[in-house]
This record gives sequence, structure tokens and C-alpha cells, in this order.
Amino acid sequence: MSVWDELTGQSEAIEVFRAAAASAAPASAAPASAAPDIAGPASAGPAATALTTAASATATPVSAGPIGEVPVGANHSASSHGAMTHSWLITGPPGSGRSNLAYAFASALLCRNGGCGVCADCRQVAARTHPDLAVLSTDRVIISIEEVRTLVASSQFSPSVSRYRVMVIEDADRMAERTSNVLLKALEEPPERTVWILCAPSEADLLPTIRSRVRSVRLRIPSTKDVARLLERRDGVDTATAERAAREAQSHIGMAHRLATNHEARARRDETLKVALGIRSVPGAVLAAARLLELAKADAEAITEERDAEERESTLRSLGVEPGQAVPMGLRSQVKTLEEDQKRRATRSLRDGIDRILVDLLSLYRDILLLQLESTLEPINLAIHSEIEAAARDTEPAQTLAIMDSIAVARTRISRNVTPTLSLEAMLITVALPSAPRKAQL
Repeated sequence: MSVWDELTGQSEAIEVFRAAAASAAPASAAPASAAPDIAGPASAGPAATALTTAASATATPVSAGPIGEVPVGANHSASSHGAMTHSWLITGPPGSGRSNLAYAFASALLCRNGGCGVCADCRQVAARTHPDLAVLSTDRVIISIEEVRTLVASSQFSPSVSRYRVMVIEDADRMAERTSNVLLKALEEPPERTVWILCAPSEADLLPTIRSRVRSVRLRIPSTKDVARLLERRDGVDTATAERAAREAQSHIGMAHRLATNHEARARRDETLKVALGIRSVPGAVLAAARLLELAKADAEAITEERDAEERESTLRSLGVEPGQAVPMGLRSQVKTLEEDQKRRATRSLRDGIDRILVDLLSLYRDILLLQLESTLEPINLAIHSEIEAAARDTEPAQTLAIMDSIAVARTRISRNVTPTLSLEAMLITVALPSAPRKAQL
């Protein structure tokens, strides 16, 4: 067993990081002057040169392009692009396993056995408590500049028990330009034994100056079969449930896990599709928008409620406050800060819940369009195939495309802080409008 075993559908990216971790091991390390990092960032600074080693003495370096991107999709051996460097960027669509791969790489760098998955180092990385691991993740809309400044300051410390100090930033795309410039200074002149691992949906989500100082590894969407096998192996889910969850989550690993293990989440998704299919008029669309918003709120609360309670209990315990005891006046400011953070997280969680609903609706109308065009592609929502067939018979492909466009517009509006109710109503009215010229009425 190793830290790489829990990853799925990313064999080429895993090969890159395993080779990099192996090249960074003391036994295989070579002097930096003997093995220049030709594939690394062009302007990474002297620290990157000191950190860089070759995977083997006879390895042939591969040019990484203008932003240092590792050619993961190319047919190169691990040694040809597996040299270690001081900063990495893992990109890929939501649910592709960006953060999982980042922590697997961190374990491989911090573990004395190269990422065995069972030692104290690996367990500490999994729990995010390793003394040489610093993590910046957020449940809010943006990462604050103070959070980045604190992380950058801690990156200057030397490793305490391992070869490296590893800094992980999840959702690095949530940094404003001013915040990104704080990180840029750290990437330009990092300490010799500090490794940065950033995660983002795509390279375009970061500033060009950041991209020029990292080595990028792009992930692909894992297949539904790969995700289903992971659910069976890791979560003990039966084959039928795992395959349905993987398919309906569209290979989003986190969402597939939730659908496979949470009956209420599956029920909310099923109701979402039924609500959309039942729209017949503009007033019905308005009522449906209100119902979908209720479902999104219920989903968001289910995700955050348990975690909020655990955080509050842990905080009070660390402050020495017993369960049921009133919080002393001097400690109330700290509890208030926690509550404010939880409120901001709830706002972000609601936005994510609405976006999940819109993605589910997009899969619904995608299936309808496939039937209308007589495509042989496999539908996503097989459980309601008869209802989808009826909807496909009653509408034209042009109408279905218009609905899918309105869903895309709604997702953009919500990402720009347009009121969710108005966004959902405008989108669902588009669903109601084609109902007048249905084929059955012609």
C-alpha cells in the first residue's frame, strides 16, 4: 500500500510526481550543477536550481514550454520529465483529485519511505498535522491576503523532521491579484528546502507571473468505471450503487462519494430533476425556482452543519470551556470570529449547492438532446430514462439547446453574485416557454 493507491484515473500525472519524489530522495540526489533543470520554470530563482536533481544520470530533459508545463499527455518515460523543482501547479476540473494528488506528493516528500501510506509521517500528512506541512484552504469565496502572508512567512522556516517543508494551497484561483503578488515574491526566492504545491482548475485562473514560476501538471477527468471501482474498494459500496453514483456525478470523485453513501443527497438530486421535468408554465417555473433554492439550502446545511458543530466543540475545548458552560467574556471574541467564518462558509456552500443543482439540470437536458439527435452516447440519468424519453418527444432540439444555454448563463450570474432566486427564475422560465409549442399540440 502507498499514498498513490487512493488516486484514480491519473496514472500519467502520478508517474510524474513519483519520479520527482524519487529524484528528490537523498540516495538518488545529484549535485545541482551536474543536473540542471531544463524542464523547470525559466525564472524560478537560485533556490530552484539548488533544489533540482535528475531522476537518473542519463535522463534526457524535456522542454516544458513557456510556463513550465510537464507534458503529461506525451509518451515520455518518467525519468525524462520527473526532475524535482521547488514549485508545482496541479490543474484539472472539479472532482479530478487535485488536492488528493497534492497531498500524496507531499507524503512522498515528507515520508522517510517515499510515501508508504502507513507510517507516522503519512498519517500526519493525511490528518494535515505534519510539522513540515503547511496548508491553506478556504471554504469562503476568496483567500484573504492575510492568510497568504501568514503562509509565506511560515515558508521561510527550515524543515524540522523531514527533508522538505511543503506548502499546499488548495483553490489557488481564489486569490485576488494583490494577494497573488504576495505569493509571487515567495515563489521567486524560496528557501532551498521549501516546496510549493498549488491547485487550481486551470492555468488561466492564475496570474501569468505565477504560472511562469511553477511547473504545471494537468489532470484529466477520470472515467466513470475508475471512479466506481474506487468507491467499491475504498467505501465498500455495491457495484450498482457505485456505478450509478459515478455516472450521475459525472466522474466528480467527491460528489460520487456523497451520492453513493448519502441517501438524502441522492433523494435531493432525484427531486431536482423531477421538479424541472414538471414545469409547464411561467408561474410553475417561479415555484420550481423556490423549491430548487430550498433543496440547495438543505444540501448546503447538511454539508456544513455537522462540521460547524465539531469546530465549535473543538474550539471551546481548546479554550478550556466545558460543554454546556457559558463562554467567559474574555473568550467571546474568539468564538465570534469562528461563527463569522462559519457564516461565510455557509454562503460559499450555498453557492456551491446551487451550482451542483445547475450541473445536474445540465446533465438532464444533455440526455434529452442526445435522444432528440439519436446519439449513441450513454445517458447520465438512466434511472429516469422513460421520463427523459417523454420530454425528448415533446420538444425540439433547438428548444433543448436554448435551455442548456440558459443554465450556463445562470451559473455565470451566480458566480458573479447575482441573487440566486432571480437567476434560477430566469433560467426556469426558459424551460417553461418552450412548453407552448410542444409537438403534441401541433
